[in-house]
Amino acid sequence: MTAYQKPSLAVSEIEVVLRNHFGPGAAELTPLTGGNLSSVFSFVHEGNGYVVKFSDLEGAYQTESFVSNLLSRQGIAFPKCLVLGKTGSLAYIITERIGGRNLADYTVEQQAAHLPELISILTKLAAVDVGSTNGFGWIGPDGNGTYASWKDFVIACSAEDQTGTFWENWHDLFRTSYLERSVYEEIYNRLMSCISYNEPHRGFIHGDFQQWNILSDGECITGIIDGNCIYGDPLVDLAILDLHMPWSGVIKAYQDFQTKCGITIPNFKARLIGAYYFKGLDGLRFYAKMGWKDAYQGTRQFLLNLES
Repeated sequence: MTAYQKPSLAVSEIEVVLRNHFGPGAAELTPLTGGNLSSVFSFVHEGNGYVVKFSDLEGAYQTESFVSNLLSRQGIAFPKCLVLGKTGSLAYIITERIGGRNLADYTVEQQAAHLPELISILTKLAAVDVGSTNGFGWIGPDGNGTYASWKDFVIACSAEDQTGTFWENWHDLFRTSYLERSVYEEIYNRLMSCISYNEPHRGFIHGDFQQWNILSDGECITGIIDGNCIYGDPLVDLAILDLHMPWSGVIKAYQDFQTKCGITIPNFKARLIGAYYFKGLDGLRFYAKMGWKDAYQGTRQFLLNLES
């Protein structure tokens, strides 16, 4: 299996899409880095900044539109969705652009200085009101989860048959990449053994809460973007941030903040371990498909050394 390639578009194709919605005058069309599954560009029209993203994955952006409305209504800075459309075989979305640069562009020291804000945002995400929706796992275009339980979702994520998705024929990775079946199955079995701790908790999960999807102006966090949004245990987002900023003391800062706010988190350690296994397992598969060997090896070592 070859590494996944984002869709490629000629500038003229993008300009046609923008002209259809904005008329003439779109300028400063610039490719943006960071998106793994979308081709992303920024542009300016009448002095305002926007972003357009293109994907060849089915139904790529309907959920993002729902999430945009959900989060913005609850005071979380997330790009406002303006347009959904299709051009040929590609879906696209046009959103307002949030100012700032990817947190990943800053030094480790500058990233660490943002930790209090990051913990506050994680706490707000965990408190998002999802009471009008139901289900677990991937958030569909109607705002509901795709599965009846967290366990059903986890089992489905590792199913061999993923026809029509990003993970179609993913078992080929056991032959064509450095994804080791024995390691994958070991982590999966550990995940299933502690799933009962995560299963009762249903909240909003950004699903990719790390430096490439967090924007800063150098002084403060200006917003969050993208996401692989699901319903489940919100501690998954905490695990993701810790996996990407292991040097920053994320876990202690989170616990201290919850204590300060009078928030009690039942079975914290067991749930966090389950979150590590869930996200780390998907990370192993993703890094192998993308050809990111260092990330694969680092995640592999972390998961195998994790105490259940």
